[in-house]
Amino acid sequence: MNCNSQIIEIVACCIYIFQEPYTMTQGSELEGYCIDLLAEIAKRLDFKYTVHLVKDGKYGQQDESGNWLGMIGEVVRGEASLAVASLTLTATREQGVEMSTPFMQTGIGFILSRDLGSEESHSLSFLFPFSTEMWVGILLAFLVTGLCIYLVSRISPCEWADPETDEHSFTLLHSFWYITGALTLQGAGPHPKGLSGRVISAVWWVFAVVLLACYFSNFNAMLRSDSKHVSVNNFEELAKQDVIDYGTVEGGSTFNFFKNSKNPTYRRIYQHMERKKSCVASVEEGNRRTQEGNYAFIGEAASLDLAVARYCNLIRSSELIAMRGYSIAAPLGFPMMKNITVAILQLSESGELAFLQSKWWASSCLPEWGQAPHALQPHLLRGLFLLLALGLGLGLLMAILELASKARSQAKDQKKSCCSVLLAELSQRFGSRGANAGTETSEKSKA
Repeated sequence: MNCNSQIIEIVACCIYIFQEPYTMTQGSELEGYCIDLLAEIAKRLDFKYTVHLVKDGKYGQQDESGNWLGMIGEVVRGEASLAVASLTLTATREQGVEMSTPFMQTGIGFILSRDLGSEESHSLSFLFPFSTEMWVGILLAFLVTGLCIYLVSRISPCEWADPETDEHSFTLLHSFWYITGALTLQGAGPHPKGLSGRVISAVWWVFAVVLLACYFSNFNAMLRSDSKHVSVNNFEELAKQDVIDYGTVEGGSTFNFFKNSKNPTYRRIYQHMERKKSCVASVEEGNRRTQEGNYAFIGEAASLDLAVARYCNLIRSSELIAMRGYSIAAPLGFPMMKNITVAILQLSESGELAFLQSKWWASSCLPEWGQAPHALQPHLLRGLFLLLALGLGLGLLMAILELASKARSQAKDQKKSCCSVLLAELSQRFGSRGANAGTETSEKSKA
């Protein structure tokens, strides 16, 4: 029975073509963006449908005699009521069949391997050798080390023997200035004199030297990697170079766009594809050749974005040209086309189309925004941070032991409790000197 005769019974013969993620097989069942879209439209319009695969595996183009092939051909001949796929809305197809309002907007771009592509330069590229987490860890290590050196210089008797008479020269500013000098491999005074301060200084110098070695090594590798990139960011640069081969699906709407274009750049691209015979038979073949290297596959952004989401070694051009939409095709005079268009608009307004796109275009690649692909992560230098933490703890412990030893000696001479002398020393070293001085002045004035 002709499929058009089934429309009265509200049963539509729908045709599809295998293309990820629009229509795929999961066991014996079909799934994908177009399958979900068709189910939502049928639910809203309350009609039943059957589906079958297009016979020749083509979307729809005219042969030399003007006859339609592929999905469009089956719709024109009445072998199918609806063609639901990533079918580009074009003027030629609109003359042969009825096309709904687009359910997806896209444009023409190209993908290529990351090793061949050149990403945009960044003014803060000198920060890229380390990840954001790494820079945060370095900042915290800097602050904690400066604070520890300041505490050690106040606690240790070797740094500050008599708080009542001596002037404390190793201030908090001096502490940070000293460790900053170590980061630049320049000694900045004053220098710690006590054993506890020298232990912290030695550990910080080791930390700084290893950190700088890792930074310059990663920065050099990043520069070498960037120097190998071929700068191709748009179609004009693609057409001017001869290092990377490029092509698109032969006979598709993208191929016809370049074939019929009057733009000199796009004409040059078409002539290259014809001269080199670089076109491919399918999107899958284009993705495969791109992954193999030295090839740029030109296609519609929706399909290219899926390849980038699946294969992390690919990048898509930022430039998109010839914006177009994907539509559902039906025979001329199809009575349900108006309702299908309304249903698509309702799905768009409700956010259902955006949800379906995020569902089927979910990326399996880790995000790399704002940093280089090989930025050094903190866990790779976990041992270095642990060494610094042990050095800081050991330095603080040694400073407390030095002060405790002095307090014990004073306690024997003054016949006082060791704890009381130790607390008095700590009180003098951390903010009580001014109060004691004021008390002494008052007593002298009374005398």
